[in-house]
Amino acid sequence: MQFHPGAKPEFVRHVESRLAQLRAELPTVLPPPPAAITLEIGCGHGHFLTRYAAVHPERFCLGIDILNDRLERATKKRDRADLKNLHFHKAEAVELLECLPNGISFAEVFLLFPDPWPKKRHHKNRLVRPDFLTTLAEHMAPAGRFYFRTDHAEYFAAGREVLEQHPCWRIAPDAPWPLEEATVFQLKAPAYQSLVAVMHERICPCLC
Repeated sequence: MQFHPGAKPEFVRHVESRLAQLRAELPTVLPPPPAAITLEIGCGHGHFLTRYAAVHPERFCLGIDILNDRLERATKKRDRADLKNLHFHKAEAVELLECLPNGISFAEVFLLFPDPWPKKRHHKNRLVRPDFLTTLAEHMAPAGRFYFRTDHAEYFAAGREVLEQHPCWRIAPDAPWPLEEATVFQLKAPAYQSLVAVMHERICPCLC
């Protein structure tokens, strides 16, 4: 992982320690490679992914979040449902991709109601941006799909534009949404928009 030239040494050490821990933990919770799994970034309380894993017992599902309380609630849902194909883990999306074991790829990635970072100076923190989508493409299985849903109209429009222009992805307007399970954030949203993007294998430079 590259750090900003002005990053303080203590910050660098903290992140490197976190990455080392994540690299050690992931092989113990993920299926043995090669495996194409389902990922939810920002799983919250686990409502969606718990239901998804129950409907698709043949798929291994991983949900990540950075808040302990959310992960604890999500894990309780998993345990109550006795789902062996579901795991929740504390991780940031960028760091997860950095530490993903060889042979593990993503068949599906869900990003549901992420923080829109509405101020322009914070847009660099949004995940639906070119550099993150390029890195994500490097870890996708063939014909892997990216599901994006938000109640923030400007973020949706900006994300759609980024995906339309990205060489690794193509928006599939007729692709169905695979499962409707209202999350806490979705229940609070007066309206929302969704899109499905598919890996554009023929022209994606990540696959060359």
